[in-house]
Amino acid sequence: MTGTAGLNVDEGSEQPATDGSAARPVDLRHRARDAHHTGEATVAAQLPPDDGTGRPDTPDRPPEPDDGPSADDGPSADDGPPADGGPPAEEPAGEYLAVDEPLLAPRAHRPSDLLKFLGGLLLIVLVFVLAQVAVSTTTGIEKDITVNADRIPGVLSKISALVSSIAVLTVPLAFAVERLIKRDGLRVADGVLASVLAYGVSLGVDWWVAASAPEEIRNALTQFPPGGGETLTDPVHGYLAPVIAYMTAVGMSSRPRWRVALWVVVILSGAAELINGNTTPLSLVLTVLIGWSVAYGTLYAIGSPNIRPTGQHLMIGLRKVGFAPSAAHLAPAAPGGTRRYLVTQQAGPLLDVHIIDREQQASGFFYRAWRRLRLRSVAIRRSPQSLRQALEQEALIAYAAAASGARAPQLVATSELGPDAAILVYENVAGRTLDDLADEEVTDPVMASFWTSVATLHERRIAHRRLTGESLLVVDERTGCLVNLSGGDIAAGDLTLRIDVAQLLTTFALRIGPERSVAVATGVLGPTRVAEALPLLQPVGLSRQTRGDLQRMTKERKTAAQALALKQVAAGERTQQQAEEDIARAGEDLLSRIRAQILQIAPEAPLAPAKLERLKPKTLIMVVALAFAAYLALTTIRPDQFKVSQMNWAWAAVALAASAFSYVAAAMSLTGFVPERLPFWRTVAAQLAGSFVKLVAPAAVGGIALNTRYLQKAGIRPVQAVASVGASQLAGLGGHLMLLFAFGLITGSQTNGDLGASRAVIIGVLTAAVLALVVAAVAPLRRFVVTRVRSLLFGVIPRMLDLMQTPRKLFTGFGGILLLTLSFTACLDASVHAFGGGANVTYAAVAVVFLTANAAGSAVPTPGGIGPVEIALITALTVAGVPATAATPAVFLYRLLTFWLPVLPGWIAYNILQRRNAL
Repeated sequence: MTGTAGLNVDEGSEQPATDGSAARPVDLRHRARDAHHTGEATVAAQLPPDDGTGRPDTPDRPPEPDDGPSADDGPSADDGPPADGGPPAEEPAGEYLAVDEPLLAPRAHRPSDLLKFLGGLLLIVLVFVLAQVAVSTTTGIEKDITVNADRIPGVLSKISALVSSIAVLTVPLAFAVERLIKRDGLRVADGVLASVLAYGVSLGVDWWVAASAPEEIRNALTQFPPGGGETLTDPVHGYLAPVIAYMTAVGMSSRPRWRVALWVVVILSGAAELINGNTTPLSLVLTVLIGWSVAYGTLYAIGSPNIRPTGQHLMIGLRKVGFAPSAAHLAPAAPGGTRRYLVTQQAGPLLDVHIIDREQQASGFFYRAWRRLRLRSVAIRRSPQSLRQALEQEALIAYAAAASGARAPQLVATSELGPDAAILVYENVAGRTLDDLADEEVTDPVMASFWTSVATLHERRIAHRRLTGESLLVVDERTGCLVNLSGGDIAAGDLTLRIDVAQLLTTFALRIGPERSVAVATGVLGPTRVAEALPLLQPVGLSRQTRGDLQRMTKERKTAAQALALKQVAAGERTQQQAEEDIARAGEDLLSRIRAQILQIAPEAPLAPAKLERLKPKTLIMVVALAFAAYLALTTIRPDQFKVSQMNWAWAAVALAASAFSYVAAAMSLTGFVPERLPFWRTVAAQLAGSFVKLVAPAAVGGIALNTRYLQKAGIRPVQAVASVGASQLAGLGGHLMLLFAFGLITGSQTNGDLGASRAVIIGVLTAAVLALVVAAVAPLRRFVVTRVRSLLFGVIPRMLDLMQTPRKLFTGFGGILLLTLSFTACLDASVHAFGGGANVTYAAVAVVFLTANAAGSAVPTPGGIGPVEIALITALTVAGVPATAATPAVFLYRLLTFWLPVLPGWIAYNILQRRNAL
């Protein structure tokens, strides 16, 4: 049975209304029933008896008024759904139809409102840019309007201004009265709130344009009124923007007459203002955009009245396409947020009904946009542009799947459910999804059944695209059924079909391991087709859920292996090297293990991964980082603060040399904690590349990640690479504290204890002691720190023991840490001398300033410590006795030499190392 029908649901009415073309009026009487589950309520609707044709037999009399719930009406609470959560039992014909579903939220935050709000903000920014750039164009348009306006009779312009002024107040008031009559006061309240906010934004923009906006923007948005007035016109019309916000917020999209009236009023009012010389074209555009943007921003913030169709609307829609439903039960949602109902008929099988609406279509827009930007078109499915297209696309896939012979639910009917929703009616297939099964229940025959259905679809060039656990319905011990085909494609290409195979291989491997997954797939598809999927076994081509499951599995396996290795090493059952090998095997990702299994059955399988990405994240990060660097360099480093004319170039050259030597010292500090031999100058280049990574990550985080990656590419196993970097960081922390304490004592002795640096050291030590006591006293913090320290020391201590066998390495490592700190201190000290502040502070005091202020500024997780480091260093130098006139340019010179200047060489080194497969 198939059919298509439409059902009109008025947003402002309390009951759904039909057009009368497909069925006679239906008398709905809403009655609340007792909730059987927490958070759920059952609503009963009394429908007329069925006449045997599937349509209600309604007597020729007007519907009775709805007097509200009655204790004598409707079935008792005992007639609700069973306690196990299954669908309600079938009820006799002519009785009440129960709909068991959670109460819908009264308001919904629509993603479409957010998108419109962001789009409005972007257009407002473009208006300001246009006003500042296209000065000649805007001025010419204003002159042309003024010349043509002089030809219009003055009486006509005055009449049009009077009429538009009256209409701009009358239309919103009339619409509010119409909404209140229809008991839609919430929408009126939303409109009033949006209009008040729009008026406030208008006042704020008016003040900004008049007080501090560039002259080009002020000239484009304002003008002196005709007649020699001395007061500029308003950049934003304080009465028109609230009206637009009000009419937009109350909802005009489904009311064409009111929408036409609104735009006629807006156009007449704007034309009258232009003719009378009280505004400019850009001012009118800005007014409309502000009202529009504020309205949608308000609707997204407070939520719009929820008009999503309920189960009662669903019952009427099913009646209109010839079904005779008796009860409905809300089922778990399908992928993408599609609502599902299990509907019991008065006579016939159980139905599985899917409701798709505009809200569900708009959800996940930003994720889909990012995937479309990142991946090639063959790797992602094109989303439908309208609700009608979504309905037709899903119906087409369902019919194509049924015609192919694959085991999938049969689509029996479709119907539009009002202007904003549609339903698809499937025959219900009883079973449990793969996600609901225990691992031992995932048998080879069941998996073979799924592979057979997938092979049948692929023979007809149909791709499923959602072969995750929730789309695999296990009917019995030997049979599986493919569900959730709404995301599929017809006439799919080879790459799309191979992605399907890779996805299903990974889905099964997550449950029962790669060995059985590959073996069963090979038994059904053959080794050739399975081998063709090997290049597609990459996370970027898999579903979002699968990528998360892969990361979680790898993390859990590695954590369990580390815990077991700690116990075995402590008990003497395994050596340290054996334990590290076990951890490395456990950390191998699942996709690599699947590839290894495929290569065992098909050694000739292609190994090169398919190019699915159009834009890699690292490329985007580079572009953003360079743009961010350019912006910050232009805004934070001001030439007037350098006082270049007063700078001592000899000391500036010393500071530059100290900054350059810091990369050699950093390379020494890393190589000294790696027993294996590393190319020294390549290691220096890696440290230089780290100066570029600092732009997009905090310095410590970016440096650790880059050094770990560099060691792995150098042939060092991941566990040992992490241990070496951890040992270097731990030694650096110890060296930092020791140098701080030593320089603090030196500074205190040189100044007889008068300088605050020695007191700062004591305060720092006491603060660290207090933090240690707090961590020890709070159990969750203590467990977190102990777990982290144990996992760190598990690799660091054996690494340090290996290094002790080569004292030269330890000398290089600790010497590099000492030289790194001294280099940065020398750079800062030379920068201070370059601006004449060296006479006020000693080298030891500058060292204390650097060690304390740099650590405090870097604690704020901004890229490279931008902002907090500068503030901390300037403040500390000023406290140490350096005049602010010398401390400020000295700190900017220091940051220029150690942070900004190495960015371009670091970017070059980063790209060279990547091309040489060293990063």
